[in-house]
Amino acid sequence: MVQTPSQALTIEEFLKLPETKPASEYIDGQIIQKPMPQGELM
Repeated sequence: MVQTPSQALTIEEFLKLPETKPASEYIDGQIIQKPMPQGELM
């Protein structure tokens, strides 16, 4: 799980970070880890 820093990141700083699994999103200066997909897709 990604730890969010106490300070907000810039988009440039976020884009320099390595990719995570599951993927992370950048929202309002914070890194939010996307939930894992559940079940089968149609």
